[in-house]
Amino acid sequence: MEKENEFDVVVIGGGPAGIMAAISAAEKNLKVAILEKNNTLGKKFLITGDGRANLTHTNLSNREFSALFGKEGDFLLSPFSVFGPKETMDFFENSGVPLMIEPDGRVFPKSNKSQDVLKQLLKRLKELKVSVFTASEVKRIEKEKNHIKQIILADGKNIVGKNYILTTGGKSYPVTGSTGDGFVFAEKLGHLVIKPRPSLVPVQVKENWIKNLPGLSFENVKVSLTILGKVIKKEVGDILFAHFGLTGPLILNMSKDIGAAMATGKVKLLVDLEHKKTQEEMEKYLQKLIEKNKKKEIKNVLAEFLPIKIIPYLMYFAGVKEKKKGFEFSKEERQKLAKVIKRLEFNVVSLVGFDRAMVTAGGISLKEIDGKTMRSKIIDNLYFAGEVINLDGPCGGYNLQMCWTTGYIAGKSVTP
Repeated sequence: MEKENEFDVVVIGGGPAGIMAAISAAEKNLKVAILEKNNTLGKKFLITGDGRANLTHTNLSNREFSALFGKEGDFLLSPFSVFGPKETMDFFENSGVPLMIEPDGRVFPKSNKSQDVLKQLLKRLKELKVSVFTASEVKRIEKEKNHIKQIILADGKNIVGKNYILTTGGKSYPVTGSTGDGFVFAEKLGHLVIKPRPSLVPVQVKENWIKNLPGLSFENVKVSLTILGKVIKKEVGDILFAHFGLTGPLILNMSKDIGAAMATGKVKLLVDLEHKKTQEEMEKYLQKLIEKNKKKEIKNVLAEFLPIKIIPYLMYFAGVKEKKKGFEFSKEERQKLAKVIKRLEFNVVSLVGFDRAMVTAGGISLKEIDGKTMRSKIIDNLYFAGEVINLDGPCGGYNLQMCWTTGYIAGKSVTP
């Protein structure tokens, strides 16, 4: 007689990867359960894309997509060939989630509401008769040799599965339940865990003046990462000032490299507000602009191409008096101001940490996971999916796509 606590597949973690794994497995007519320690599924998913749910990214080949995950990205080539961005978009469209593609390739639900996506995912779980256990924290996983026997919950109940899929996420946004439990479970089961680090995270800087400009944004600027004065990386994109330092898509995407650089020496970020102009071109541009407006104060002239709020600081750093007018502006002052505009320096103090990190770098070693099935090479009835494994990509829907893909593959690969 079939027991209520026995399943073909037990998914540990009810985030995007776990939900997709459960759906994929249940579509094979398997008896599936999800264990989630929060009171609801998808708590962290609801805040992705600022609540809009950036589901994936289009206009890239699978190889280009994989490359954005760095040296570990090749692991995704096989999974993407089975369930990549196109299959993901088809899945959501067929699940009653109309999609829209933004000019930069990011894919969102047309409603711009992550809760609408979650609602349809939960509806699909119900249709497939997946058993969902919320407020069910896993206390320990018991195994014999290389085989998991059962799971013991915090309330003392036991859950038995023929197969287990670990999708507990990383350590980012711990308030949503991502507290790194999966890393502990994996290590106890004999897996190697690459040290988790915050990724896609803001940067705290030493310069106090930035605290006066929270929310000030800049589009299409160049940021150079330096160690002990040597430039090691340059990127172009959008940044945002915050009371603690720098954030925005470009900073978040560089944060992994910034964190690694901090381990080797003193780190600075150099921000070029007008990277399409050389120093000489910037000086000539300022000269022409000021010659046309000789009677205006310099700060008002600069407002033609710079945010008003930052102008007094740029002038101060260049040694230009705030009330100075165009006809009083010297060549030396023009050179200094051009240099400041092209080289705003920020000394990095630290990455803000997991509390504000969007994803976790590090995780279960890919060497111990079969990329075609997501099956553990150490435990014969264990599979992995999502952020718990050592894969992390940039902003733009890439990390959610990794979750959908690895979740689908894991669920599809389990055997009755």
